[in-house]
Amino acid sequence: MTPTSKATPTSKATPTSEAAPTTNSPFRYAPFRYLFSARFVNVVGNGVAPIALAFAVLDIGGSPLDLGIVVAARSIANVAVLLIGGVIADRLPRNVVLLGTSILAALTQGTVAWMVLSGSASILALAALSVVNGAAAAVALPASSALIPQTVPATALRPANALLRLGLNGGTMLGAAGGAGLVALVGPGWGLAIDALGFAIAGPLFMLVRGRPTQKRTEATSVLHDLRIGWREFASRTWVWVVVLQFALVNAAFAGGVAVLGPIVADASFGRASWGLVVAAETAGLVVGGLVALRWQPRRALFIGVLLTGVCALPIALLAGAPSVPLLAAGFFLGGIALEQFGVAWDQSLQSHVPADRLARVYSYDALGSFAAIPLGELLVGPLAAQVGVQAVLFGAAAIIVLACAGAALVPAVQRLGTDVDTTHRDVDREVAPSPAE
Repeated sequence: MTPTSKATPTSKATPTSEAAPTTNSPFRYAPFRYLFSARFVNVVGNGVAPIALAFAVLDIGGSPLDLGIVVAARSIANVAVLLIGGVIADRLPRNVVLLGTSILAALTQGTVAWMVLSGSASILALAALSVVNGAAAAVALPASSALIPQTVPATALRPANALLRLGLNGGTMLGAAGGAGLVALVGPGWGLAIDALGFAIAGPLFMLVRGRPTQKRTEATSVLHDLRIGWREFASRTWVWVVVLQFALVNAAFAGGVAVLGPIVADASFGRASWGLVVAAETAGLVVGGLVALRWQPRRALFIGVLLTGVCALPIALLAGAPSVPLLAAGFFLGGIALEQFGVAWDQSLQSHVPADRLARVYSYDALGSFAAIPLGELLVGPLAAQVGVQAVLFGAAAIIVLACAGAALVPAVQRLGTDVDTTHRDVDREVAPSPAE
């Protein structure tokens, strides 16, 4: 969908609007501050978890196929529950949903940590707990994303998204960098324990988020009816489903290359601790990219973001052809900067053009389409690497990313979409009241 004549362009700068970045800062609003804090604490632990889990599997004698199974188990459960997660997040208070998912995730990750530390972990047990954790994440993702427009007025939506992503990426970078050293020094079990602690702290913070309510339901509806309405919102916008298709390919190629083959290349070359630093370099790029997004607001932000996503092929190609820490760190850093331009533009586009009471369902369809191929990529790269070699598989993954981004950028609906707010889908008369200055 492209902006219609009903869409109201963002206002031009006036002499009185020069102070807008300060007077309309998202941090003026208490719901946003609590949401920011909860998500930051959460992702510090999540930054450690992928590295810790990968090396936990390898430490108990797991093969590349075993690692792919454990990683894919979470992704499969995530994909299977995503649509129901969107319905739940549009039906129930989103902060309550996030409290429940945080408690469940804390319990599952805490159990995984205990099993790894006690030496009782097995591939089957790790895969089973990954299923539960993936299901919890499937409900949390649309709820967390759709909660953002309830915490700030429309005029603060872009900086709110940029700041949230800065916090998420900064927390992930902190977790990944610190977690890599922790895993190398005392083992992966403690890294998983930190992830569990992060979820336990985030839950109560989510409950403090008291944002603007969405439109109340006038009648009871079935789950299938809600899913059909969400699908109609998703499928009626060409730019939405084209970008989702693009990321189905990008995510599968990137996840298979980084999550499964990356640790194998690291173990065979520059070491585990350095691999954590390499992964953290991508997050550092995301942080820098968020700072860029706060200042740079292009008219066709989504189109530019779709194109820039192709830079993510660079670290995959370097992992195949030049697995040295400086080059890989630079490649992941540049990929992070590029990807963040897409991320901010994508969130703003969805939140500006989709009705608030249906936004979680559209996010769930987005996540389902974007993530559906990830388990396939994670499961296939191990056997493919055994047949044709790790290097060939990584170069193939890089090519898939480039082709997917080029194809999406050629679609007119993606090229035309602007940053205007569709006021037919925004409750512009009810603003979030800022809390007293602190």
